Amino acid sequence: MTSRPLALFLAALALPALASAESVIEGRVALPKTHAAPVMNKRYEIVTKGGVLATNPPLAVVYLEGAFSPPATPPVVQMAQKDLTFLPLLLPVQVGTKVEFPNFDDQYHNIFSYSPAKRFDLGRYRPDEKPVPSQMFPTAGLVTLRCDIHEHMRGLILVLPTPHFVVTEPDGRFRLGGLPAGRYILKAWINSQTTLERPVELTADSVLHMDFP
Repeated sequence: MTSRPLALFLAALALPALASAESVIEGRVALPKTHAAPVMNKRYEIVTKGGVLATNPPLAVVYLEGAFSPPATPPVVQMAQKDLTFLPLLLPVQVGTKVEFPNFDDQYHNIFSYSPAKRFDLGRYRPDEKPVPSQMFPTAGLVTLRCDIHEHMRGLILVLPTPHFVVTEPDGRFRLGGLPAGRYILKAWINSQTTLERPVELTADSVLHMDFP
């Protein structure tokens, strides 16, 4: 019979092996061609073409869809306003996440959304506003942010029913790690009307290559 101290010691030795059993998916998303670069803003921006919202230059969000439990403690992340731009411009979050909206500009902002997934209006607030204005996002979907004062400002929050997601690199490459073994659907959100998907089966401690052509 194994003594209790020895059993605890053997269990401790097994912990690193269990931690390393998580899987990885890597690959590339074929992004749409870049629109003409804006003159006034050479960074990323949100554009609307034919009613389709997307980033310019294009980015995608790759995520793993499955039966994942909501987080015990809601995560807290930030989407800031800096130089009259949302940072980051495209923010994926898990359902239940609290997003803070700090103002780093030397002027007022007023962030609001009319999106079905989340409607809110923070009102006008200063850079030194305390506590930092925030909102909880309990429903999956795409939330479009605007500023009532600065009409050119746009931001996107993609609320997902999963903790496993990543924004692609500018060339479309991605690496999604820390994944549990099982059968899932891998999805690539490209714009407000285009989400591609592939079935995937992950085994423990594996690396899967998956492209979205």
